[in-house]
This record gives sequence, structure tokens and C-alpha cells, in this order.
Amino acid sequence: MNIPNFLTLFRIILVPAFVIFLIQSEYDKALIVFVVAGLTDALDGTLARLLKCQTILGAYLDPIADKLLLVTSYATLAILGIIPAWLSVLVISRDFIILMGIAILTLMSIPYEIKPAIVSKITTSLQISAIFFPLLYQAVQHDIGYHWITGLFWLTALFTVISGLVYIIRGIRILNQSSPEGGKL
Repeated sequence: MNIPNFLTLFRIILVPAFVIFLIQSEYDKALIVFVVAGLTDALDGTLARLLKCQTILGAYLDPIADKLLLVTSYATLAILGIIPAWLSVLVISRDFIILMGIAILTLMSIPYEIKPAIVSKITTSLQISAIFFPLLYQAVQHDIGYHWITGLFWLTALFTVISGLVYIIRGIRILNQSSPEGGKL
């Protein structure tokens, strides 16, 4: 067990604590756990590269930990009415569709390389912001309205749909290139 893998496992362990704090309406503590989880995500990848201790386990665990935190956050915050349910459905559906595409390519023994699109990096930042800012809003005393966060939700939804379509198009191209007829039916 190396330090980056330990940090990834720690991030997975933080997920139930995050949900418990949310259920108990302890938004300040939930926000702290969410930020710590985000920091461990940045730190584990950086340390793995710097210390040259990237592992196969880490390559699998890191995205699992990321998706576990993201999906759990969206589902729980939607159930609690802190973020809109429709946004949670979009975010979780996109990830499910991408996962199904990967499963299909793997089951068909079609080689593929996962390269994050630039739009996906923007999408991830927006999705994290759409968790962070509503949590911050709940955790901190303020005199500002919630309406500006609604714009963030719509922007996140737009980029989630666009990035989902980018991955669907990539998957279709990979399938077409791998078929004996070049994708012709």
C-alpha cells in the first residue's frame, strides 16, 4: 500500500461521513469533508506521479472514488432538496451511459483509450462547483439570494449534456472503426 492509494481509500471512506453529515443537516462539516475529499483527489494523483508509484490498483480505485463521491453527493443533495433532482438525474445518467459504453467496448474486446475531452474537464469543474456552492450556501450565514446558483445548475446541465454527447460520438466512432464493414450495416 503506497501513500496515493491510501489517500484514494481514505476518500472512499469519507463518502459515508459526508452523507451522514448531510442527513444530520451539519452542512459545515459536510462541506469540510467534501473539500478534504477533493484535496485528497488532487494530492493522490500528484504524489503518484512525483513519487513514481502509480499502480494498477490506483488506476482503478481513483476514478471509482471520484464517481462514488460525485454520484453520492448528487443523489443525497437532490433527496434533501438542496440541488434540483433533474440535475442529479442528468449527471448520474451521463456517467452511467459512459460506463455502459466502456462495458460494451470491453465485452466486445474492442481496444479503446480513454482520453478526457476538454469539455469533460470543464464539466467536472462545473459539477463539483454545483455541489460546493450550494453546500457553502447552506453552511455559512449570508444575506445573498440563491438565484445565482440556479444559473450554475443550468450551466452544469448544459456542459453535462454536451460532454455526454461527445463521449457517445467517440464510442460510436470506435465501434464503426472496429467493425469489418467499417460500420456499414
